[in-house]
Amino acid sequence: MVMWVFGYGSLIWKAGFNYDDRVFGCIKSYRRVFYQGSTDHRGTPEYPGRTVTLESADGDVCWGVAYKILKKEDQEVALTYLGVREKQYDQKAYVDFFLDDNDSKPAISDVMVFIASPDKKHNPNYLGPAPVEEIAKQIASSEGPSGPNKDYLFHLEESLKSYGCEDKHVMELADEVRRLLSEKL
Repeated sequence: MVMWVFGYGSLIWKAGFNYDDRVFGCIKSYRRVFYQGSTDHRGTPEYPGRTVTLESADGDVCWGVAYKILKKEDQEVALTYLGVREKQYDQKAYVDFFLDDNDSKPAISDVMVFIASPDKKHNPNYLGPAPVEEIAKQIASSEGPSGPNKDYLFHLEESLKSYGCEDKHVMELADEVRRLLSEKL
């Protein structure tokens, strides 16, 4: 049985597991938002960074990469790896994946995706919405074991642009973080 995993954040540029194919496309009725606190990768418990999660949004799409994993042993390794990497994401969903946002039929069904919900009982690191300036300030100043939070944002922006995708939320935050960093020079 084939396993598919959808990446919409750092999984776009760094899978970290073996896969057989990688396809760029989108999922519908979701948008990518920097609402998840990162206390284990891009921040610390004292100074959490911000990473992306998905938020339900009728009419929106979230672009990213679907990874196809064929071999059972590769699937097991990927699930174990993702269980650690995505441990702060409290939900796993199975969604339809489209090659184009105008398509009415999915190219792939039952693609696994990790989501950090706003439920503080099950997801204590959820930070939620805030003004762009506030989120950018937090991203510009946070750093964790996986590196500076700003690098996560800039890699995401670059990866999406390499596919010809411009995510307004990501671009606004990246521009604001660059502005904040230039003020420090």
